[in-house]
Amino acid sequence: MLMRTDPFRELDRLAQQLMNTGTWSRPSAMAMDAYREGDEYVVAFDLPGVSAEAIDIDVERNMLTVKAERRPVAKADDVQMELSERPLGVFSRQIVLADTLDTEHIKADYDAGVLTLRIPIAERAKPRKIAIGGGSDRKEISG
Repeated sequence: MLMRTDPFRELDRLAQQLMNTGTWSRPSAMAMDAYREGDEYVVAFDLPGVSAEAIDIDVERNMLTVKAERRPVAKADDVQMELSERPLGVFSRQIVLADTLDTEHIKADYDAGVLTLRIPIAERAKPRKIAIGGGSDRKEISG
């Protein structure tokens, strides 16, 4: 059995139980990191306890939406929950992607509770050299 000595935490738990309409708790926002690595942007989401099948990733125009659902662990009839602090339910996060990213070639990996998206930078957005034409390359247009 778990013993706790924080009386305010117990009051918070009781208040959540009274306000909660179902058996699911309201999930907090999923934590994320975003950074540039070479020619791609990397976005990593923390989703511990979520199976890969319960994750949905959509891109519509430049809006990236990640949804994940953490379901309660199936319990036997004789199990009585003593403590439940892990948030359950549907987590969702939306990110507006810049026009300079190639949304057609996003790669997703899920390992150890971390969803990692790699979004390449579009070719049109990469720096490139512009050749300068000389005087002999010019054509004169007469009107």
